[in-house]
Amino acid sequence: MKYITKTVWILSLVSLFTDTASEMLYPIMPIYLKSIGFSIVLIGILEGVAEATAGLSKGYFGKRSDHSGKRVPFVQIGYAFSAISKPMMAIFIYPLWIFFARTIDRFGKGIRTGARDAILSDEATTATKGKVFGFHRSMDTLGAVIGPSLALLYLYYNPENYKTLFFIAFIPGMLAVLASFLLKEKSGDDHKPKVATPFFSFLTYWKTSPIAYKKLVIGLLAFTLFNSSDVFLLLKAKQSGLDDTMVIGVYIFYNLIYALFAFPIGIIADKIGLKKVFVIGLVLFSVVYFGMSANTNLFMFFVLFFLYGIYASATEGISKAWISNITDKKDTATAIGTFSGFQSICTMLASSLAGLIWFQFGATMTFLVSALATLLVILYILTIPKPETVRNEA
Repeated sequence: MKYITKTVWILSLVSLFTDTASEMLYPIMPIYLKSIGFSIVLIGILEGVAEATAGLSKGYFGKRSDHSGKRVPFVQIGYAFSAISKPMMAIFIYPLWIFFARTIDRFGKGIRTGARDAILSDEATTATKGKVFGFHRSMDTLGAVIGPSLALLYLYYNPENYKTLFFIAFIPGMLAVLASFLLKEKSGDDHKPKVATPFFSFLTYWKTSPIAYKKLVIGLLAFTLFNSSDVFLLLKAKQSGLDDTMVIGVYIFYNLIYALFAFPIGIIADKIGLKKVFVIGLVLFSVVYFGMSANTNLFMFFVLFFLYGIYASATEGISKAWISNITDKKDTATAIGTFSGFQSICTMLASSLAGLIWFQFGATMTFLVSALATLLVILYILTIPKPETVRNEA
């Protein structure tokens, strides 16, 4: 475990606390918004604006981090924004204020993502990227187990008392901020000349990025376009007869599997190759979506969500490790931020597409389209060179 440095531990704990706070609110957010007068359409617009904000800002702040040579301030400010947004949503309930608070939360994610992943990359070698990113994903996703579990426990004793939950979520959010102050900026990173960074300047990175980066990101974004929100999986489970508690339970189960396997799978990826593990993850995704298209059995839902957890473990951290191995060290935050930004926008489009297919043709067709499209993406990914053979050690 010597490759899991103090910095990796701190970042992982910060992510765990933040995800605990965010996921504590995830199951009740739509219910809370409806209780204060939001329509389904307004909720959709809110989430769309929030995700677009996060997406565009990831690329911009990733480039800002690379230009400035600093990482830690972006991480600290980003997590602080996410923490303070939690009580803001409970204090004022006017729609405009809710939009502002929710956007602040996603803006914080945009500020920190590129810089945080660049720190993780700097703490690893080419041979340990899978382990480091996998460990971080395990800790981060553990928060997605703890958060909904605490929410279920709280709501069991305090049904429909949603507002207090926002204040409770502020506690792990602030623990994340406090932990982030333990991070130290690496010496020598603060001597870069100041460079103007227009908001959309990160888009120019696409033109100058390595061919290997372009090929990989095209494949990742093509997959993202058919990888809709997990809400559709939960909706299918609900539609098949599971009650609300069981639906949340199966979501917690999925996150638990994700948290338990992300680190071990990262270790395996470093041994057999990031590309192999990533492709295996996509195969599992396709299997799950084929299964979801026809399944109505409770036991099979747990089997499918188990496989879905393995898929997530084999792709989320692995894709970022892969990107960091095929880009210059000086561009790591820009490369990951640019990809994450495009990914956020594609995720929005994917959920819109899935919703349209579901409405027109039903749930079965929604999952079949995603499963079949993923098989095509797998064929494309197989044509990309192994990341170890194109790593630029600049």
